[in-house]
Amino acid sequence: MSRSSSVGDYLFEPHAPVSIPIARGGLFAVRRVYCVGRNYAEHIKEMGNDVRDAPFFFAKPADAVVVGGASIPYPPQTSDFQHEIELVVAIGKEGSDIAVGDALDHVYGYAAGLDMTRRDLQAVAKKAGRPWEMSKSFDHSAPIGTIEPASTIGHPDKGAIRFSVNGTVRQTGNLNEQIWSVAESIAYLSQFVTLKAGDLIMTGTPAGVSAVMRGDVLEGSIEGVGSVKTTII
Repeated sequence: MSRSSSVGDYLFEPHAPVSIPIARGGLFAVRRVYCVGRNYAEHIKEMGNDVRDAPFFFAKPADAVVVGGASIPYPPQTSDFQHEIELVVAIGKEGSDIAVGDALDHVYGYAAGLDMTRRDLQAVAKKAGRPWEMSKSFDHSAPIGTIEPASTIGHPDKGAIRFSVNGTVRQTGNLNEQIWSVAESIAYLSQFVTLKAGDLIMTGTPAGVSAVMRGDVLEGSIEGVGSVKTTII
């Protein structure tokens, strides 16, 4: 027999939901964060891999999200902490086995985000055939800017991507260089999991990833979408 729960039933107070500001008001409550691996050909080459036949995904916990330009700490257990600027897709409608032609109907909006990576730990995991979680899914590893609703900006399929460290440009690219479009990524992912309102999809990074240090100011922007900024402390 089941019964409804009250706060007093929990061993400890439930954690507050993670949320991202929406342009012109409101908050987007985050459920899950999915990330597309290797979605720009030049980045695939710089990482020493071949262009893949199908996309693959890894995940970050919702509480890895950092908003409002807040600073992030240099993480432990790494000496090669790297940046990846990405278009972030905010899902606003539930669906599974979604057709490519219907995929954009499930998008609420878009933002600019950073997939921060402990690259040395990732290299060790790859070599050993182990999971990537400790290189990708750690605390404060997903700074994300304000979400712009698709009803305002549409569904960008082209636009310049730019990322700088301390004012020096490190990454440049264009959304039209994605191997798998937003619609294709949504459709493919939805074959494996049911996407729900509150899910985020980080869609991969262009070439130019490199290490950052304590004190560095990280700034990224995507034309027609927005910006993201953080400082490493």
